[in-house]
Amino acid sequence: MKRSIISAAFLLTTMLSSTAWAGDGLPGDLSGNVALTSNYVFRGITQTDDGPAIQGGFDYTQGMFYAGTWASSVDFGDDTTMELDLYAGLTPTYNMLSFDFGVIYYAYPDSPELATGEQNFIEVYGGVSAPVGPFEVGGSVAYSPDFYGEIGGAFYYQATLRMDLSEATGIEGLSIDGSYGASQFEDGLLGDDYEDYSIGISVTALGLDIGARFYGTNGLSGNDESFGITVSKSF
Repeated sequence: MKRSIISAAFLLTTMLSSTAWAGDGLPGDLSGNVALTSNYVFRGITQTDDGPAIQGGFDYTQGMFYAGTWASSVDFGDDTTMELDLYAGLTPTYNMLSFDFGVIYYAYPDSPELATGEQNFIEVYGGVSAPVGPFEVGGSVAYSPDFYGEIGGAFYYQATLRMDLSEATGIEGLSIDGSYGASQFEDGLLGDDYEDYSIGISVTALGLDIGARFYGTNGLSGNDESFGITVSKSF
């Protein structure tokens, strides 16, 4: 696990140097982020064996277009130490509706090939969100034609609910949110379809974004619950 964090930290430093240089003179906006989390959980499944991870990435936006990259240390119990995501998309709006359409490539640069195939995979996704009273309500769907391990097609559906409490409480960045997701596999090679959910709270303090989140799932290892705390900084 230590090697995973060191590798991801090195990659993040390299990305920071190269992207900062490449951003000079760009017509859009370039931003970055870095985070330390006690448990990296993806769709209800820990990616770090319930251990910590260092994460970070960069985003470029120009109007409704965006593109970016994000990396995290991982621990799959094999030689895989890193996840590197590349993505691009569009964020149009219509009246009170905010849309997000894009494509993302999940890469594991040092991963061994699984019995079913390579770990890298691609997804296309679409989502919409809107304010409903004091809440922001959202829904999204993602589809991979050949999911992780080349197991065939897979869908992921998610519903989200968020409430901003910063104005009512006077506490900067205070919000609560929840999510419910469903994973469906066309060929069933990962076993039965499963659901996941999470509940989180976040706040801004000392220039840092701090969040705590509870995760639950009836996923690949049966009913499972986990908890994570994440401290992040955007720049």
